[in-house]
Amino acid sequence: MTLDEKIGQLLVPALHATFMNPQGEPFQQITRNIVRFHVGGYHAFGGDPAALGLLINRMQKLAKVPLLITADLEGGPGYQFRGATRLPRAMALAATGNEALIYQAGKIAALEGRAMGITVNFYPVVDVNNNPRNPIINIRSFGEDAHVVARFARAYIRGAQEHGHIATAKHFPGHGDTSEDSHLKLPVITVNRERLERVELLPFRAAIEAGVGAIMVAHISLPEIEHQSGVPASLSHVITTGLLREELGFRGLVFTDALTMRGVADHFTPEQAAVRAVKAGADLLLLPVDVERSFRALKDAVRSGEIPLARVEASVRRILAAKARLGLHERSLVDFHHLESVVGNIEHQRLAREMMERAITLVRDERGVLPLTLDASRRVLLVNMIDSRRGWREGPPGQAFKEEFLKRHKKTINVLIDDYTPKEAREAIEKLADVCDAVVVTGFIRVAAYKGSISLTEGQLDLLRSLAALNKPFVFVSFGSPYVLSFVPQLPTSILTYEYYPEAERAAVRAIFGEIPFRGRLPVSLPGIYPIGHGLRTDTRR
Repeated sequence: MTLDEKIGQLLVPALHATFMNPQGEPFQQITRNIVRFHVGGYHAFGGDPAALGLLINRMQKLAKVPLLITADLEGGPGYQFRGATRLPRAMALAATGNEALIYQAGKIAALEGRAMGITVNFYPVVDVNNNPRNPIINIRSFGEDAHVVARFARAYIRGAQEHGHIATAKHFPGHGDTSEDSHLKLPVITVNRERLERVELLPFRAAIEAGVGAIMVAHISLPEIEHQSGVPASLSHVITTGLLREELGFRGLVFTDALTMRGVADHFTPEQAAVRAVKAGADLLLLPVDVERSFRALKDAVRSGEIPLARVEASVRRILAAKARLGLHERSLVDFHHLESVVGNIEHQRLAREMMERAITLVRDERGVLPLTLDASRRVLLVNMIDSRRGWREGPPGQAFKEEFLKRHKKTINVLIDDYTPKEAREAIEKLADVCDAVVVTGFIRVAAYKGSISLTEGQLDLLRSLAALNKPFVFVSFGSPYVLSFVPQLPTSILTYEYYPEAERAAVRAIFGEIPFRGRLPVSLPGIYPIGHGLRTDTRR
């Protein structure tokens, strides 16, 4: 391989899985990146499975060395690619307590991902979410117990890698104990080595022992470990090479987290970030801000001796070995007949539904109102409470819940309250509740990049307290972050789903009406209220 070809293997830009005319500028840019800069892979953002397959086939035919295709399949392939199977994320999976189902989640992601041409899954998240105010990990983690996180991570990794994927443990060395989002700024985690070993590193050690193929290094600062101020783990030789490679003995692929994230991009130029990441020990630079500038900076650094050629070649050998293990030298193209038979198939959908149903956790039912049984003449007020009006990628939150609820109780009044709802409207809802016979509230608290917070507004919380205090049947269902219950511990009936997508909403309705039992257990503690493992069990109503 030429020097250019070796350097290109380290770069992984991104695309959106939508149709692109081959002559259009978007695909022409992809062509330049592959042909001129020899990129080693491409990261696929959401879109359509067939469009992705078409793009991958075009791209693989352009590439001299087959491309790694990466994707974030945290919520299953269906979270990114419509029509594929949507799976619960880690906290919901952990609430099932079922390693066999978690193995199946890894397996489904691998089977459907490979059918679409994806070879590397940036999952599982093995961060230990021990900070209730964490706005970016939260429900993406298996919980706050490091040993439990390790056990479930191993199950997912086995399921994924036994069925054709490279799984990726992230975000090294641990992003769970922060209240800041590294998409927005550089979080600082002030833990010492003893604490890091006891909590954060334990699941990564387990993942390495399980043979995980890749690890993603985070844009987080650990001043007790990396003493150079402002240097994130992703650009730290002490952390990436010293800790991960030498001490933990990891021999697989090391990815940086996306270099477009402000935790890095606000502090380093594209050239600086690329050179420092490779010097730190990264094999693959995910989403470089500018492919050409990063490529030229790396080439100049090798020519000047700032980066030894041997450092680049060590990464290239690991990358080529991973591609060979995946069989990309024999088969890199998407078979569309196989795609149609595997992606979103009925058995995968059935298992996904079972996962979601088993996750739903009944935290409290002080008045014994569940399963909900109301005479058809009784009026129910259904309040759909959304933390943010914008950013919901899987459709309007609460729509599926409302539709399913109305099938079971026609005399239901539905109202919406979000972060823009004025005080006068909230007061009107309180008056409406007075004349209804029961109140059901759905609370949607989204965990997402660049959002930066995880709570309802004070006005929403006040309304929730007021509705719960009424002397009538009351049910609150939380979709998303479970920690919202810490702000309203007095709710007489509260349910957690840890997720927010239509099947989570439908499963919650089935549980409320006694069609399925509550079987979930808390994977995290709710400080001062409920411990890990809490959850009321019920039988189905026949």
